[in-house]
Amino acid sequence: MKEEFPRAKNPLILRYHRLLEAFSKSDDERDFYLDRVEGFLLYIDLDKNEEDLEGAEKEFRAYPDRYCLVPKLSYYETKKFMEGFINEKVYDIDTKEKLLDVISGKEARENFLEFIYDHLNELDKWQQYYHERSRVRIIEWLRKCNVVFVFEEDLELPKNVVEKLKEHVFDAKVGKEVQAAREVLEAKAKTYYSSEALNPRPKRGRPPKQQAKVEVEPELTHDLYTTVPLALRQFLFIPEHGTGGASFSSKFDSEEQFLANLRGGGKDKVDTKLEILSQRLESLRHLSTKLKDFTPNVASDKKIINTFVSKPTIEEKPEPKLSQIAQELFPKKKGRTSMKDVKELMEEKKKRGVKKVTRIQYKKSDKNSN
Repeated sequence: MKEEFPRAKNPLILRYHRLLEAFSKSDDERDFYLDRVEGFLLYIDLDKNEEDLEGAEKEFRAYPDRYCLVPKLSYYETKKFMEGFINEKVYDIDTKEKLLDVISGKEARENFLEFIYDHLNELDKWQQYYHERSRVRIIEWLRKCNVVFVFEEDLELPKNVVEKLKEHVFDAKVGKEVQAAREVLEAKAKTYYSSEALNPRPKRGRPPKQQAKVEVEPELTHDLYTTVPLALRQFLFIPEHGTGGASFSSKFDSEEQFLANLRGGGKDKVDTKLEILSQRLESLRHLSTKLKDFTPNVASDKKIINTFVSKPTIEEKPEPKLSQIAQELFPKKKGRTSMKDVKELMEEKKKRGVKKVTRIQYKKSDKNSN
């Protein structure tokens, strides 16, 4: 690089999520460039007018060593991304077979994303896999371009210190605080050039306890660039921080656009249980509004109460005691009979008549024996 450009006194502070979007959206109609002097990104959109595009082309021709063209994501690399995820992260056999069928057909990239967003169990795994693989790819490219860098998302420095580093990036003499921060940046930059940066290994030992994920957006500083040429200022690529969950898509620029297309295209599957619950909630709201508008009639209420009170209540028989049950089980004692009972018994016997009994006849031998 020519000496007419200033040289940064510390590693360039780049944003990983911006580079991720640039890598995923770079195609035949969209070119992205990285500035090696100050680290800003340029988005050359072919929809711009010819004069602006010609001015940008003259700048690139005049200083070819200053700008690095972001590589295009080829069809082979795209398919390799999807196949790697299916083979390494998808464990269900049926889901794996369906995904392999999807990526072997037309519009594999978009249909793959639609299938993933319909299966929430695979969505988190895909986003993590996509970020990890893209990070390795971006670091490898920056190393080829001989860029000494750090990702701002990886820094643990206070926000005001990072802003001072950007403000004094070309200054040789700085205060102690900025000088100490520069040493931290240099030590961090060496980690991106280590072998582990391109081949990340899982940590050894017992895995940590699973806890609820708390997504906290990093406190990123404002952009501060002082060496952007006048012809390229309108091409600056400075999007806000985002998750980049759908940046793998080639048609849509953001995850919101991709999800809106899924809902608007009639492919949104409505869960029947949720539909039933919503209907029930709506009916409850309707009833609550009726209760609010209801005014009680005191006269009619009194009539209703009187009718209930006037009705004879059925007396419930008390439950029999244990002594009463025992008396019913055991036979009753016979008391003294009265004269009336005796007369009734005599009349009954007369009605029945005298019972005739056959006389016992003995044999002669029996008489003699006696």
